[in-house]
Amino acid sequence: MSEATIQTAPVHLHPAPGRDVVLSARDVTVSFGRTTVLENLSLDVYRGEILGFIGPSGAGKSVLLRTVLGLNRKQAGTIELFGVDIDKVTDQQRVAIDMRLGVLFQHGALFSALTVKENIQVPMREYLDLPKRLMDELAMLKLELVGLKPDAADKFPSELSGGMIKRAALARALALDPDIVFLDEPTSGLDPIGAADFDELVDKLRNTMGLTVYMVTHDLDSLFSVCDRIAILGNKQVMVDGTVEELMNYDEPWVQSYFRGKRARQIDMSARG
Repeated sequence: MSEATIQTAPVHLHPAPGRDVVLSARDVTVSFGRTTVLENLSLDVYRGEILGFIGPSGAGKSVLLRTVLGLNRKQAGTIELFGVDIDKVTDQQRVAIDMRLGVLFQHGALFSALTVKENIQVPMREYLDLPKRLMDELAMLKLELVGLKPDAADKFPSELSGGMIKRAALARALALDPDIVFLDEPTSGLDPIGAADFDELVDKLRNTMGLTVYMVTHDLDSLFSVCDRIAILGNKQVMVDGTVEELMNYDEPWVQSYFRGKRARQIDMSARG
């Protein structure tokens, strides 16, 4: 993206006044040494939506996700989760907030020495004091929720297909019944059918559990099929956000190339639900 595309504030093609904001980033700056990855970035995520977060490779999409989760340190700005500034909370309050978050890291990030059931139980062991029998029952419920068969529970990650790894990782992300789930490239490495099935699962879980979904992705099919709104990162900031239809008509070279370029395809927008 050229310097001319830098915005002092994101362009909201699809404003949502009055909606409940569950994640709010304001003027966030993140640097590593002398390299500034994000600068004065602002973004809102609304309750119950599936937000797709896209941008050029290396632009800082995963950096922002990790900063929200407290895994990267920011140099400036504020991040609020559920209306609370995460820099001003007590340790007990931070734990309570963390329990409302679920994360599916890129490639699943399952612990290779643990079975699927044990992986799902990791958040339960970290945050809750539950008897083993109850944790076993809850883990099996999460397996069923993401469409895995019961016999997957005792398998190790090395025994799973790519699609099964993604579903097992999603089951772990849902272990504590979170309010918001962060998905980092959830369909990468999946074949088109597996990716479509995963997108359908995410949409179903959003509707049945009332989840808010923050999805970092490059997958055009995911953007078209399940995302309510898309935010585009460019030049260290959120440049623009809006629906797929609005962004397809947004006059900026990178955006047009992304949605209408050589690898894009003609999609019947009337087919979107």
